[in-house]
Amino acid sequence: MNGKILVVEDDPKMADLLVMYLEREGYAVLRAADGRTAIDEARRRRPDLVVLDLMLPEVDGLDVCRVLRAESDVAIILLTARSTESDRLLGLDLGADDYVVKPFSPREVVARVRAVLRRAGRDAIDPVLRCGDLVIDTYRHEVRRKDAPVTVTPREFAILAALAAAQGRTFTRTELLEEAFGYDYEGLERTVDVHVMNLRRKLEDDPARPRYLRTVYGVGYRMPEDPDAP
Repeated sequence: MNGKILVVEDDPKMADLLVMYLEREGYAVLRAADGRTAIDEARRRRPDLVVLDLMLPEVDGLDVCRVLRAESDVAIILLTARSTESDRLLGLDLGADDYVVKPFSPREVVARVRAVLRRAGRDAIDPVLRCGDLVIDTYRHEVRRKDAPVTVTPREFAILAALAAAQGRTFTRTELLEEAFGYDYEGLERTVDVHVMNLRRKLEDDPARPRYLRTVYGVGYRMPEDPDAP
């Protein structure tokens, strides 16, 4: 396991998504749906990092952050809405390490978790993803192929990074929509096909015979571990 994460979120759908994505990356994940339980779990289970929603029942996220920081050096990432800028700043003043604004892609949260744990010296996951001569730098937000930069949009990058981080795994269009647009996006799944088509034009020598972005008919897309394999 890469580390122990406590997810504190009272929205069951959001919590389920975060747990699924973090577990897929190899983290052991605990969860709590209110602030009081979060404090108890943190004291008892001693996680490496807490993903903490600010709007919680029982005890709000700022008070949870205050208690945890007074008692330990556990890393803390806040989840917050755009309308609570003062709360975000107060959270950072209280000792939170980072924050993510809602709505967000679960992949963004995973990337922030990696970054915070790396800064704390508790994580050794390489932020640079490679598939053959394709390089995706998730921290610099850069893509290179054969050492040449490739310009991609933020949503194209999110899709590409998701596929590259789990090479060999097939993603459904719905999962890739969540990566690119956030979990509550209600647009058409075929939007993903347009982004993949654009990525193939930018990355593939022959977009009709893709090496990096393979179609899994009836399901979605995957990136192979070896782009030269059939």
